Amino acid sequence: MWFPGGGWAETMGKNSRERHQAKRKADAGAARRRAAWTPGSQDPLGSFGPPPAPFQPQLAEQLIDQAVRAQDRRNAAELDRCRALLAAAPDGATGIQVVNRALLTALLAQVESAWLRGWQPADLVRAARREYTTRHGRLMVDAIAARMRGYSRATVDQAWQSQLTALDARVWWEHDDLYPTVWGERQGLDRAEVIATAIEVLHLLATLPRIQQVGPMPGGATPAASTPPADLDQRMLHRVRALLAKAESTDFPEEADALTAKAQELMARHRIDHVVLAATTGAQDQPVSRRVGIDNPYEAPKTLLLQVVAEANSCRAVWAKRYGFSTVVGFPADLDSTELMFTSLLVQATRAMTQTKPSLDRYGRNTTRSFRQSFLTSYAMRIGERLKAATEVVGQELTVSVGAVALLPVLAARDDAVRDAFDKQFPELTQRVANVNNREGWASGRAAADWASLHGRQAVARE
Repeated sequence: MWFPGGGWAETMGKNSRERHQAKRKADAGAARRRAAWTPGSQDPLGSFGPPPAPFQPQLAEQLIDQAVRAQDRRNAAELDRCRALLAAAPDGATGIQVVNRALLTALLAQVESAWLRGWQPADLVRAARREYTTRHGRLMVDAIAARMRGYSRATVDQAWQSQLTALDARVWWEHDDLYPTVWGERQGLDRAEVIATAIEVLHLLATLPRIQQVGPMPGGATPAASTPPADLDQRMLHRVRALLAKAESTDFPEEADALTAKAQELMARHRIDHVVLAATTGAQDQPVSRRVGIDNPYEAPKTLLLQVVAEANSCRAVWAKRYGFSTVVGFPADLDSTELMFTSLLVQATRAMTQTKPSLDRYGRNTTRSFRQSFLTSYAMRIGERLKAATEVVGQELTVSVGAVALLPVLAARDDAVRDAFDKQFPELTQRVANVNNREGWASGRAAADWASLHGRQAVARE
């Protein structure tokens, strides 16, 4: 249609061209911003303009990496910014699922990396609880369970399987893309708290140092043939556990003594059976390592108790204070005995300690902590004396019955093998001196140790 002068049509055509030019200019600007964006940019989600792109897994991964680095550098402002961006993931439910998937993927990768540096499932959960809270420990358990889906049970060492069972590590959620969301609901946390907890666990995993490898990694264990000695070990341990459970529950010292004396006899003779079997069949049993958790409070005297029990069972122990565990080196059956005896004696010590009430000092101050610290230290040292004496008696009796000429060289060789394995793993150690500053606690602990039942097997002979 023609209009006089063509003014209206010309104006409309000009406006249309300007709108198209503005749109092309905006698109070009957005493209330049996408090309120039880096993990350090201040507006990765386009908060002050058009977003650089739909929220992609790569962006979530970059933000998670930035958050972990900020946590490591203690850069609170950067950490808060990254966590806020992750919590407010755009694109609604789709963006939240992208972040969820990226978080779980990062956790699985860091768990695997920690395993390669020597950490086992129980170690990781204990470290999370000690460094942060039990909530962080629960997140670590789930990450471990999710990572274990990639391994056949037949290729997982029995020690790992036992730890996973004790931790109740299982995949309880329906879909990985929903896991952080449903985990937060289960823990009663909002989205920001879930993100913060996950970043803290990731930072812990990324910064754990390399430690001694204990046993094969998942996927590296081979199915062990079932042998009569292995079956015998399980039957013996079952009987000993039953005896010790009764001994720990009774309030009558005489009954506890009788029950634990029987347990001690079973384990002592069991060790002789192993030694004789090795001497007659040429079996090449070798020392291995195992970690035993040492929990607060009063870790130092508890560690001392484990040490004297380990030595009585021809094992050696060293404490990693920061991470709350001791590594015990010895032959497998001896490690079982060490754990059984240590656990049982610790139950007795704790019960005796809490029943013995400390008094106030001359200034009227509460002495509970110093009393209990001294109590457990004295208890451990006295138990060590009793174990050493019992070791000599049991060793003499069993050596005579079996034959010293054939038995003593084998026992000496096993002790040498344990010492060599220990020295190889821990060439440099720092010695700690027991801290005792409460005379009443020392005396009470020593008296309680005299009453304690020796739960477990003693070494048959020592050099």
